[in-house]
Amino acid sequence: MTNLHHLAEQAVESAVGGGVTVATAESLTAGMVSAVLADTAGASAMLQGGVVAYQNSAKVDVLGVSSELLAAVGSVDGDVAAAMAAGARNILNSDIGVSTTGVAGPEEHDGKAVGTVFIGIATAEGSTSFEYGFTGNRAEIRGQACGAALERLLAALSA
Repeated sequence: MTNLHHLAEQAVESAVGGGVTVATAESLTAGMVSAVLADTAGASAMLQGGVVAYQNSAKVDVLGVSSELLAAVGSVDGDVAAAMAAGARNILNSDIGVSTTGVAGPEEHDGKAVGTVFIGIATAEGSTSFEYGFTGNRAEIRGQACGAALERLLAALSA
């Protein structure tokens, strides 16, 4: 079992045990977080769904992220990650929303360095984000971002 699958198993068990539902909004990871959660038996009891919002238009039109915010800060930003998580939580009627946005490379994006990643978490108490700086190739950065999202989801589930 990979570390990602181990984290996902813990998250699914915690969510199901607590009767908590989860939704994802993924840009950088393009569905990887949802896929790893869905690989886990029992995920259907907690995973409401996920949105892959790779383009800013999807972030605005589907998740309800402010176009003004995106124009001001770009897509790789903590406030954008928080808004994506809140959007997923709202449109998929879940208890917790988790999001990913960042730069996998090979070149910087919106003035942000390769490896810059933001994970968003949204609950009934509000939404927040966490910044990371990862190293590696494109696939490695995406994998590390998926792991970070699962870790933040676990932390939110135990809060």
